[in-house]
Amino acid sequence: MSVTFAQGFSAAGIEAGISAAGKKDLALVVNNGPLDAAAGVFTPNRFCAAPVVWSRAAVSDGHIKSVILNSGGANACTGEAGYAQSKATAETVAGLLGCDADDVAVCSTGLIGELLPLDRVLDGAKAAHAALASTEQAGADASQAIMTTDTKPKTVELTGSTGFKIGGMVKGSGMIAPQLATMLCVITTDAVVSAGQLQAALAVATEHSFNRIDVDGCMSTNDTVLLLASGASGVEPDSDEFNKLVSQACASLARQIIGDGEGASHDIKITVTGATTEEAALACGRAVAASNLLKCAISGNDPNWGRIVSSLGTVPPDVAPYDVEKVTVDVNGVRICEHAGAGRDRSEVDMTPREVCIDIDLNAGEAEATVWTDDLTHEYVHINADYES
Repeated sequence: MSVTFAQGFSAAGIEAGISAAGKKDLALVVNNGPLDAAAGVFTPNRFCAAPVVWSRAAVSDGHIKSVILNSGGANACTGEAGYAQSKATAETVAGLLGCDADDVAVCSTGLIGELLPLDRVLDGAKAAHAALASTEQAGADASQAIMTTDTKPKTVELTGSTGFKIGGMVKGSGMIAPQLATMLCVITTDAVVSAGQLQAALAVATEHSFNRIDVDGCMSTNDTVLLLASGASGVEPDSDEFNKLVSQACASLARQIIGDGEGASHDIKITVTGATTEEAALACGRAVAASNLLKCAISGNDPNWGRIVSSLGTVPPDVAPYDVEKVTVDVNGVRICEHAGAGRDRSEVDMTPREVCIDIDLNAGEAEATVWTDDLTHEYVHINADYES
């Protein structure tokens, strides 16, 4: 049911003619209350899109009534005219709902550098408003409408021990790098929680999920993650349980992005243990995940440990102190590198599973971190050579 799984939310996904004919490309999510608490996390890209500028300001007071999202155009690097489009979109939705424009978040995804066909966006907003429903199908339609190169919708549904619910949807497939990804994400809950608690929970959740995936090392201009609370269940949850479920929701959605990486044939889980700090472990994991050489090797079913350790070695000693002679590397359970040299023969590694696990032990401390990435295939090049939305 995606964003309509939690009580108090309605949604719609329609074909507005923004992108390819026959494709749903505009979604509307409405919080029907009684609460309208909200939190957001956005791309740190300095060329952030107009919708990001608008939505960051809109959510700053901790209240959002509705989110309108489109695929087929990013409205990024479009100057004052692009910002005016985001403002006009929010004002149109606000007029339909009877709320302030500042209570409407705007999200866009697609090709950078072009204005949206605003008349289609605004007409689409009206059509989506007319189609709003709290059904499973409405949630499914919304999750389909935000897709670009995604091959499937990505959703999550979780229920707390006291009956509150969390639902969510995300789009993302390529242009995925640490510090969020090319993604739009809306997570909803019917729990009774404050905006402050939502923001705290979302900050931790995104740091350990969306900020730890890397398909191709490219950071988007439009990344947006929103967490909305309706309070419709009447349940005030245990804060620890609520925070845990928000983290689980983000982790599930992030993992689904990796599973749908453009043209990918392997999902790669890189776990670094034995680090002096979590930051050190994360820096090492990200360095390995960023290696295009390694990703190409994995695509060819080659567990080339040389490409792992060479990337690991780029992390400065003051960031991640360790003795190279003590580092071990296992791929799918086979120790193929130890003492800065070859371990067991790489031919012993079974590379047929979709999921490839790279376990690196620095043997320098107790901290650890995990990063996910994909391999790079001919299909990835094909998709991105021909890409347009």
